[in-house]
Amino acid sequence: MATDLRAAIESVVDPQLDLTLGDVGMLGDVATTRRGARVELLVPIASWPTIDELRGRIVLAAREAGVDAVDVEVVTMGEAGVRAVRAALRDRMEARGGDQGRAAVDGHGHGATPTAAPPFLERGSATRVLGISSGKGGVGKSTVSVNLAIELAALGHRVGVLDADVYGFSVPKMVAAAVEPVVLGDTVVPTFAHGVRWLSMGWFVSDDQPVIWRGPLLHKAITQFVTEAWWGEPDFLVVDMPPGTGDVALTLSEVVPSVEVYVVTTPQPAAQRVAQRSALAARKLRLAVRGVVENMSWFDADGARHELFGAGGGRALADELGVPLLGQLPFVVAIRAGGDEGVPVTVGAPDGAAAEAFRSLATRIAAQGPARVYRQELRLG
Repeated sequence: MATDLRAAIESVVDPQLDLTLGDVGMLGDVATTRRGARVELLVPIASWPTIDELRGRIVLAAREAGVDAVDVEVVTMGEAGVRAVRAALRDRMEARGGDQGRAAVDGHGHGATPTAAPPFLERGSATRVLGISSGKGGVGKSTVSVNLAIELAALGHRVGVLDADVYGFSVPKMVAAAVEPVVLGDTVVPTFAHGVRWLSMGWFVSDDQPVIWRGPLLHKAITQFVTEAWWGEPDFLVVDMPPGTGDVALTLSEVVPSVEVYVVTTPQPAAQRVAQRSALAARKLRLAVRGVVENMSWFDADGARHELFGAGGGRALADELGVPLLGQLPFVVAIRAGGDEGVPVTVGAPDGAAAEAFRSLATRIAAQGPARVYRQELRLG
């Protein structure tokens, strides 16, 4: 009985890591008692974010194994246990990274630490990396990134979000996750909330502290966020890119073998022209531009539709680039309020028109399938 029970509980998946308790050594003693069973749940830190969910999953697994009463005791690991978890994550990254990925990260420039490439950096990986881009700030890239990711997760996909806007990070406030990313040695475990993994510089510096870095430090930070964080094997990694056509786009073109760029614009012609530069820069870097998203397209009031920022910019940009206009998002208070309050509109008002627009966008992007454009070599120079 104890052996069967242990096997059942070892197969319980920790949503924070997307691995089983047995995979990462997070199951301690399992003992049967006259009243049922006692189970030790080992966690790397006392504030491990999925403790409550793991308790429930352990109880359910025990019941399915024929044990109705389970006492789950949570035990914080010592240093050796934490190192073992970290080693398990690194081993999995290295095992799937392949010789090409390891060669890509060994000895690259800008002083970053050599490491094994994660699975989604393999050429031919099923992971799609979506770069949400624009030529200027204030058009809603972060809003699109956050709500698109949540809707992709709601469709059943494994999703991560990398806030690559190191200077103007906004994702932490927009999702208001109760816990910060967990650092295990040189491996960062992203925050898990709303079914999505999140990673941003905003969790590592105070909100009022400016990040003043030259290009090499920015390159190193983005490279480490991509290669040294435990993303698992996501179906989608959504990258909230900074405005403009600078260092981050260059770094991503070097780090990731296939990035799909989605350009966000507002309807007015001035914004459309600036966004076009972002798309053309992406193409010069041999990144696949897959579509246009028009944000703040209209708002409804008193039974009428009002186009506050004009009309047609998104369609004109899509036509000029020869890509589809994948979505038009309404200008509604709930989107702004959700971002300010840390409750994205797709979570706070999932049945509203705005959430439906993001759901349609997520469905169309998922249905496109991956880009088939790869560079001839992967390097982190």
